Amino acid sequence: MALLLCAVRKPETIISHYKKRKMILVALVAELMEEYTVLLTRVLEHLFNDAPFPRRVRFLILRNLPFASSSRPPLLTAPRVN
Repeated sequence: MALLLCAVRKPETIISHYKKRKMILVALVAELMEEYTVLLTRVLEHLFNDAPFPRRVRFLILRNLPFASSSRPPLLTAPRVN
């Protein structure tokens, strides 16, 4: 009888286990979406760098992309205090 009782899970345990799995799935999807966004941004940067737009228009488009690459130097630097 004791063996049978150990095999039966409490409803709270089942719900807790389900919530943990759901949270793991949400985290995985969020990670995939972040990687997809970074990849899409790189592709768009490559396309717009060679696009026949005026330089200012290209700059505005590239600046407003999410996850813009940080390889470019910042436009404004902080003033140095001596």
